Amino acid sequence: MARTMQPQELIDSAVVDPDGNKIGKVGNVYLADATHQPEWITVKTGLFGTKESFVPLSGARTDKDGIHVQVDKDSVSEAPRIDADGHLSPEESTQLYQHYGLPVPRTSPDGRTGGRTDRGPAAMGGRGKRDDRASMTRSEERLNVGTEQVETGHVRLRKYVVTEEQQVTVPVRHEEVRVEREPITRGEGRAEIGEAEQDVVLHAEKPVVRKETVPVERARLRTETVSDEQTVSGKVRKEQFEVTDDDRKHRRS
Repeated sequence: MARTMQPQELIDSAVVDPDGNKIGKVGNVYLADATHQPEWITVKTGLFGTKESFVPLSGARTDKDGIHVQVDKDSVSEAPRIDADGHLSPEESTQLYQHYGLPVPRTSPDGRTGGRTDRGPAAMGGRGKRDDRASMTRSEERLNVGTEQVETGHVRLRKYVVTEEQQVTVPVRHEEVRVEREPITRGEGRAEIGEAEQDVVLHAEKPVVRKETVPVERARLRTETVSDEQTVSGKVRKEQFEVTDDDRKHRRS
């Protein structure tokens, strides 16, 4: 690490891998027993940050956007699942070092390799001696709400045929018989008395209906995104401190 990291600076910081991918946020900091310096951090992962994975701080550096570690996001996701119960056993520590391909450090005489620090006295600048018997961590659940895209329905566009009556006025023509009389002067032709007839063919126009199919309109479907707000609620649990003295008097905080 470029400089000594203080535990209180790491809590809730974003963790970024070498490719710039955000892995998650720091949940707890584990100190090396030999140096009392941060050695491991747990990273909150998953949709609601309910899982914690151990990430080594070897070669890590801090920046404005968070803690840049030397292991990638996939390695963290595939890391062994170990309960963040306050301390790593030698077997758990060795398992993590082997997973990340890091050399396993020598353990202290009592077999301890690293301890956890939270927002207690050890995380406040490192002042004072850590005493696990006199400290207690209070935890609480928080709602982390996100969104996901789900299918809500289907819309179909179809066309169908209807029949309707149309009336169109069409001009038509027809022939009629008209008798025209013209006087004859004396001496024009020979006259005979008798019967005679003459046929005349009459013509008329009548409407003829023909149909043709022509395009008249085009329709298409498209989607648009509309933003609105929804309120969600959920029950969360939290711990409270209760102090009982020798007189059985309770004080809560």
